[in-house]
Amino acid sequence: MSFGGPQWPQEPHQHTQPSQTPDWAALAEASAARARRKKWLLIGGGALATAAIAAIVATAVVSMNKDGGDPGKNAGDLPTAPDLPNETGRPEPSFSSVAPPPPPNPKDFISNEKKDTALLSADTLFPGKKLTMGDRVYAKGPTARTGNCASATQGSLGAALTANGCDQVFRATYTRDGVAVTIGVAVFPTEAQAQAAVKRSARNIAPLSGSGVAGFCKGGPVCRFVGNSYGRYAYFTATGYLNGKSVTKGDTRAFQPGDDLAEFTFRQIVARGEMQASAAATAPAGG
Repeated sequence: MSFGGPQWPQEPHQHTQPSQTPDWAALAEASAARARRKKWLLIGGGALATAAIAAIVATAVVSMNKDGGDPGKNAGDLPTAPDLPNETGRPEPSFSSVAPPPPPNPKDFISNEKKDTALLSADTLFPGKKLTMGDRVYAKGPTARTGNCASATQGSLGAALTANGCDQVFRATYTRDGVAVTIGVAVFPTEAQAQAAVKRSARNIAPLSGSGVAGFCKGGPVCRFVGNSYGRYAYFTATGYLNGKSVTKGDTRAFQPGDDLAEFTFRQIVARGEMQASAAATAPAGG
């Protein structure tokens, strides 16, 4: 039966029967949820069990230290520091509180004849057959030694050597490019005597000729004479031309050989002191 007036369309009512197929997705989700809950229960239980075991062990250790365990192994019975083995028997290095003496001064050995005892000769002062200074080579000519110091000099030098106790004079002559140089070394007992002899003289050592070297610095030509001292040694040079030419002021050709021979002789005297000082430093005590 129907009534008058507008009618609204009705949604058809559909009646469905329940399906007979299981919902596998829902079942899987439920199973996973149960597995997660079981896992967390196991983890929590394990942690609690571990904590409980640790507490039991700690309690047991404390209990043993207090009451139980081996009485001979209590903490109070452990070896103390003094009971521990030590190595005091091993030798320890010892150091002397006395400072070692200073090394010998080389100049001391060439300043006084009592210390200056090494071999001294023309060969030790002027070794070899030639002398090389830088790029300059000098041929060695005659050598000489005398105990009459004044006989190896000219002018006022002889008197100065004698007055100051000169022991001996060594001489050697070297030549190069027409220039000859005689180097003379006067030896005194002390440094003060050598210094005085140089200051009070004209420093004219006598030129030494022979062994292929012609006479020079005799008669009219002007020569260059220079002197100095170190330790108990005074050393002098006489420089001149073999052809009789005079040496002039600023004459480099003549000045260089004289300076070279003076420098070489100074080094020889210094080396003599160093050699003797080194020997004294390495000599056995009391030797």
